[in-house]
Amino acid sequence: MPKPGITWQWQLTTPVDLSVDAEVYDIDGFLNDADVVAELHRRGRKAICYVEVGAAENFRPDYPDWPRELLGGSNGWPGERWLDIRDPAKLKPVLAKRFAMCAKKGFDAVEPDLMDAYESETGFPITAAHQLRFNRFVARLAHEHGLSVALKNDVDQAAELVGDFDFTVNEECAAFDECASLKPFLEAGKAVLHAEYDLAPAEYCAESRRLNLSSLHKSRDLDAAATPCP
Repeated sequence: MPKPGITWQWQLTTPVDLSVDAEVYDIDGFLNDADVVAELHRRGRKAICYVEVGAAENFRPDYPDWPRELLGGSNGWPGERWLDIRDPAKLKPVLAKRFAMCAKKGFDAVEPDLMDAYESETGFPITAAHQLRFNRFVARLAHEHGLSVALKNDVDQAAELVGDFDFTVNEECAAFDECASLKPFLEAGKAVLHAEYDLAPAEYCAESRRLNLSSLHKSRDLDAAATPCP
């Protein structure tokens, strides 16, 4: 369970730059093998496994395993379609294999992406209640595989979900004036791993330091380049 203020690196491209001075690395679970995770551990780092749970990606090897009737509209990223999360049991076979992959490779935690489908046009009538149920299902499944688990975004439900998740990964809470909504995690001693894209660090680092966020300035490519708040 990473604590508030911990340093982190978020890189979803490969090869991962292992020289970044950060306590925690958040990297792609499919594109990185166990040897990358082992090398991070050898260097005293923790490793978070990035996988999507709310959308199906046609470029992943397990794409054919998703039930066709659960595939919805595009989420705006090439090759990705929203999933119908209203019955988590239907998604469990694929998600369990993904989390098992993360655990087998030696990852310490998982970042399950796209956990706020109820706020988007998915092609399905997903409600806030459906989202809470699904997110709690994801947290339990990750814990069953021995992994810590992040709440990804879903700021509006953070207070309700803080007891289920070990930390949170957030994009652009400063740009959307939402960082204060993540206080329940900080007050529970759980890290907020935070990235901004469009704002300059001078526009948010003072608040980040006040709240004890773990803040990075990143490009939307999520390559190795990163500027942490000083």
